[in-house]
Amino acid sequence: MKIEHTALYVSDLEGAKDFFTRYFQAESGELYRNPNTGFSSCFLTFDDGARLEIMNKPNIFEDDNRVSRMGYAHIAFSVGSKEKVDELTKRITDDGFRLQSPPRVTGDGYYESCIIGFEGNLIEITV
Repeated sequence: MKIEHTALYVSDLEGAKDFFTRYFQAESGELYRNPNTGFSSCFLTFDDGARLEIMNKPNIFEDDNRVSRMGYAHIAFSVGSKEKVDELTKRITDDGFRLQSPPRVTGDGYYESCIIGFEGNLIEITV
């Protein structure tokens, strides 16, 4: 069994698509729009086949914008080396996204950083 995809509601579908294609080399699928409900979505596919569906729908609102909240916590991307973790973290933060935690070895042995990405979503960058 495997997770087929995960999904994320966003306010700005194009901005989210640009974020994930620019920094994480996602390939964007076709935009789907349902004219009856106003629902829109787009699947992003990553090199290993993992998929993220970004979605937008009228009347969806953020109930709690705190970084630490119940529910899904973050998405983690493995970039292959400590140097790539450092480089991508710098590139993203140089472009104005906030750093949650700098590159480091965590207590469970991962080398990772964590940024506050597009629309406040946490993204771990790991080896």
